Amino acid sequence: MFDKTVLDNGIRILTEQRTGTRAVSLGVWVQNGSRHEERRQGGLSHFVEHLLFKGTERRSAQRIAEEMDSVGGFINAFTGRETTCYYAKVVDEHLPLAVDVLKDIFLNSVFDPDEIERERTVILQEIASADENPEDFVHDLFSRDYFGDHPLGRPISGEAETVNGFTRDDLVGFMAERYLPGRVIIAGAGNLSHAELVEAVAGEFGALPSGSLEGADLPPEIGHGLFQHLRELGQVHICLGAPGLPHGDPRHYVAHVLNTLLGGGMSSRLFQEIRERRGKAYSVYSFLSSYRDVGYLGVYVGTKAEWTREVVDLAVEEMFKVANGDVTEAELARARNQLIGNTLLGLESADSWMSHMTRCEMHHGRQISLDEIAEGVRAVSLDAVEALARECFVAGSLTATVLGDLDGHSVDGLPFGNPVQPSAAASAIDS
Repeated sequence: MFDKTVLDNGIRILTEQRTGTRAVSLGVWVQNGSRHEERRQGGLSHFVEHLLFKGTERRSAQRIAEEMDSVGGFINAFTGRETTCYYAKVVDEHLPLAVDVLKDIFLNSVFDPDEIERERTVILQEIASADENPEDFVHDLFSRDYFGDHPLGRPISGEAETVNGFTRDDLVGFMAERYLPGRVIIAGAGNLSHAELVEAVAGEFGALPSGSLEGADLPPEIGHGLFQHLRELGQVHICLGAPGLPHGDPRHYVAHVLNTLLGGGMSSRLFQEIRERRGKAYSVYSFLSSYRDVGYLGVYVGTKAEWTREVVDLAVEEMFKVANGDVTEAELARARNQLIGNTLLGLESADSWMSHMTRCEMHHGRQISLDEIAEGVRAVSLDAVEALARECFVAGSLTATVLGDLDGHSVDGLPFGNPVQPSAAASAIDS
């Protein structure tokens, strides 16, 4: 059963009471992320997230960890490009502790100067190690290439230069400016009472002064073309991207079906053609990435240097086949059923449901039930999939990021527009 309460200062409290479980997941979400940083602020959102676990007026960093461990729960956080979330998961009887700890770190963190310096070294190590997994790193490079110097293209953790320059005043001031009640959602899912959660958080959270930072985010300029990043690796790692849909677009079910049939599983076109029939890759898949006003549909593949051109040709060919109507009703039905099954199974846990209802609130302004999801997916037609594919997969509007040593093998002449060199920012993280 879903419930929602809006406090007088604008903080939204959402709950989904779920029977048959003893688990409760609770999250404090802020509609703020790396997108909302100026260049000199790159990494501030992520740094603030780290510091909220480093001590409050009542608890040391060690005590925060010990209290959650002592009841078998866990507490963590993540920073994205448009959101930051602090969350905990506990057995239902320990929900009061989880509420108290999350309130404490969110409202009473002290930003101790010694802890700031210790955490600065941790984050600098995190930045330095970001490129150690090339399958992950190529996605960061793709964001750079696709969005350029826009905040959506910059690393969430920031860069060493910016992180080294942050002062305590920067951190405290940024949190005061961005963590406003109108941008805060408190969400709980599992075996909990909505009324009891509201009572537990309303006093301290409700005392925060009203405020909601207004103003539109600057839209990015998309960097179409071929971007090559030389690195001596055992494989060449490739990300291809085509324009996609932003959050809240009414065609989001169509986009998910298109992604599923293109590269969403072992029966998908990309997996079957590139891995099963040709044996040219171990890992190949497609994915969706959406933001408030922009999005893309991407393809990842890792392969040998001498197979790069063939693999990219095959991936692009499958994109254009879908756009040209080469999809059967049986294939569409399989993709729809796969997507519905994956979605329902993915929302079995309390923490996944807590995230789902929060994102529904942020992106759609209302809750979307499992029945509505299934109905929306089943309503996706061949015509709708092909129309969206034609809109997205247009020669000259595709972007390709290639990480590795091509060893003299060329990928020029593919439909990415003119080949270009990496941006200065991207070159910096290659060096």
